[in-house]
Amino acid sequence: MLTFNYRYRIYPDVTQEERLIEWMEIGRRAYNYALGEIKDWCNSRKCLIDRCSLEKEYIIPADAKFPGEVQQLNNLPKAKKEFPKLKEVPSQVLQQAIKQLHRAWDYFKSRGFGFPRFKKVGQFKSLLFPQFKENPVADLLMKLPKLGAIPINLHRPIPSGFTVKQVRIIRKADRWYASINIQCDVSVPAPKPHGHPIGIDVGLDKFLATSEGTIVKPPKFFKTLQSKLKLLQRRLSRKTKRSKNYEKARIKVARLHHYIDNTRKDFHFKQAHALCDTGDMVFMEDLDYRITEERVPWETDVGWRFWSISHHHSICVLEAWEILCCC
Repeated sequence: MLTFNYRYRIYPDVTQEERLIEWMEIGRRAYNYALGEIKDWCNSRKCLIDRCSLEKEYIIPADAKFPGEVQQLNNLPKAKKEFPKLKEVPSQVLQQAIKQLHRAWDYFKSRGFGFPRFKKVGQFKSLLFPQFKENPVADLLMKLPKLGAIPINLHRPIPSGFTVKQVRIIRKADRWYASINIQCDVSVPAPKPHGHPIGIDVGLDKFLATSEGTIVKPPKFFKTLQSKLKLLQRRLSRKTKRSKNYEKARIKVARLHHYIDNTRKDFHFKQAHALCDTGDMVFMEDLDYRITEERVPWETDVGWRFWSISHHHSICVLEAWEILCCC
């Protein structure tokens, strides 16, 4: 099974945008309500039988089961009768908000720290449509349930033989994106070492150096725009919260953060593709870049950790296309 994720820019109209924002807010409230049930159950089991608090205590029956994923999903139809707003969101999209919470809960149990937190207003920024009967993308339009057709910038066509499995709508600043998950039912064999090898070394005074003598200087995406970001954040701090001027200033700050993120990603993918075009095998150290980022602060601006992920992604994509071309 071969799986890709393509991200496209979409352009919803005013009505569709308002509906998407409202759905995200409803999903946030459902997420917080489900998390509140889990926290109340956990807090009611904290104290021992002979050491309960004399001031307050959670009144939850002793035989009450843990509010698991299946139980909370089964309670959604009852909640829709009590809260009619929940009916506005597609049922599967609302279910994904609960599943997202329990994925975070399972991750917390596996590593022992990182308890899920309540999401504030504006922190729920994506909606997942998990399945489709037919291909939702056709003629530069993407059809979603209860939304209709949304114009999409299909800069990269979906390859033939692939089917659309999931679509995640993402909001970044005042822009909207669609991350489309596509799959192709082919067997991917394990790659074998072959061709010209290249070694990569990362350093403190350079972004990377190759075994062929190529040295790439470290770009400073955040530092070049830090003064502008400081000015915009100072203006934002002086606005009255939740006012229209506050929202305008917040969007300006979010746009600048989004621009810095895009320039960093563009640099990472260009470097990764340049290495893949130069050599057939690429070797690099398996380092924990979080430790080095703590010692040298500017390394966070370079983003070695994310570059290694994008580099591995580029290698996998090239190998996958070679397999498809051979087939």
